[in-house]
Amino acid sequence: MQQTKQLLTIKEASRWASNFLKRDISESNISYLVQYGKVKKHNGGNSIFVDPGDLKNYYDSYRGQREISWKKRLGDDLNWALSFDHLREKDTTKHVHRLHPYKGKFIPQLVQYFIDNHVDNFKKSVYFMSGDVILDPFSGSGTTLVQALEMGMHSIGIDISHFNCMITETKLLDYDLATLENEVNKIRQVIVDYEADSKTAAFENELLARVANFNNKYFPSPEFKYKAQRGRIDENKYSVEKEKEFLKVYDDLVKKYSIELNHFSAKNFLDKWYIKNIRKEIDFAFEQIKKIKDTKYKKILAVILSRTIRSCRATTHSDLATLKEPQVTTYYCWKHKKICKPLFSIKDWFDRYAVDTVNRLKIFAKLKTNSYSAIIPADSRTVDIIKEVEKRSKKFSDILRKQKIRGIFTSPPYVGQIDYHEQHAYAYDLFGFERRDEIEIGPLYKGQGAEARASYVDGISKVLLNCRKYLADNFDIFLVANDKYNLYPVIVEQSGMKIVNKFKRPVLNRTERDKSPYSEIIFHLKNEK
Repeated sequence: MQQTKQLLTIKEASRWASNFLKRDISESNISYLVQYGKVKKHNGGNSIFVDPGDLKNYYDSYRGQREISWKKRLGDDLNWALSFDHLREKDTTKHVHRLHPYKGKFIPQLVQYFIDNHVDNFKKSVYFMSGDVILDPFSGSGTTLVQALEMGMHSIGIDISHFNCMITETKLLDYDLATLENEVNKIRQVIVDYEADSKTAAFENELLARVANFNNKYFPSPEFKYKAQRGRIDENKYSVEKEKEFLKVYDDLVKKYSIELNHFSAKNFLDKWYIKNIRKEIDFAFEQIKKIKDTKYKKILAVILSRTIRSCRATTHSDLATLKEPQVTTYYCWKHKKICKPLFSIKDWFDRYAVDTVNRLKIFAKLKTNSYSAIIPADSRTVDIIKEVEKRSKKFSDILRKQKIRGIFTSPPYVGQIDYHEQHAYAYDLFGFERRDEIEIGPLYKGQGAEARASYVDGISKVLLNCRKYLADNFDIFLVANDKYNLYPVIVEQSGMKIVNKFKRPVLNRTERDKSPYSEIIFHLKNEK
């Protein structure tokens, strides 16, 4: 075709962009821009073409301008090197770091930047070495511990949530990979073979076909996204009209197949947030997992199931991180720019996550070292760290007594932002773990008022005071915090420490719909004396 002479294939566009930006831009990066309407798609026979002018306009509006814009909003002291904006999502969610979703975690590259002992062009100081012991008293899903194990450091993670500790433990455990694959495949097969309700499969097949036809007609991709992003379509008005139009089709299908949805008045999380057929499949899958004899394989299958049921909650894609109301009808999806539907089976998601989990564990098995780690479900304000480590490993406790903990890298909870137990309510409900909401520091339900802030200062201070008893004299502590209320100078003073440096970093790729510029501070603390 004559017009394609001035256009580029995806492969050619990848090379062009890499040369233009002076860094590697993969073909999948270009495909993403096309798929999400960032640049216009040009058809040419069996190939897709893009205009280099479109690419240049996109990168010119983004390249460099983002840093300038963010610094204008957040201040010139913003450390852009700590944005890691050159990384792709698959880099920031590498290997076991994406074994299970966890709201509020930091990316592994941030940990690596501060605890890696290799000097680079941005960082001249070396804080930790191989063989050191590093502590995370708010370990969450274990990012610090995973990175420590990869870099040859011993690590200790403490968290009040039993479920968080299980997520971390499954990332760090040593598996016989053949046995792991066998156990995972057995559970995959029994779930595929299980049929709670024959009507549901027929209903969903017809619904899928009707949704696909409707979206192809009214929300063609990527053309619709391209037009919506440029304001050529009134997305608000158009989406409401089409959502109502398809809802009639959906309601008719529900009646035709006599589909049971859920118990809206149920207090039980699983009954409220899952469509009836999914609820049955969850119970069946968990019963099969409980039959596994070896505890560590049982735990990793439970984590796969938990990851699955998180994705299968009856909610919109936009509200997956923060639930609002159960969504049991079709709806216009602001994330995917088309009509989406609730899920009626866990089978596809379990299968996908099972394969993904095994692959991630295989990758990490080649990277991790023989360093020791200990995961402790306890309150960091009062826990006896040496006693708890000794329960788990005599050799590790001997190392700990001899050289003490070299330092801390952690992200304490932010005051009044997240209820850490509630974000995994589905798992607590299914697995029967004891919830300890009442001893969370800075939970959402306490708000951000004066009383909540005072309680937060007291809680974080007590954690630091307790932990410093186990630290080497010349310790280094790094706290990742969003300190909009300026609480950390008070916390540090009460803990008998001093702030020796602050690193202000932009937080990119947030999951919330609010994408406005946002930063956090990494406080570097040392002994006051």
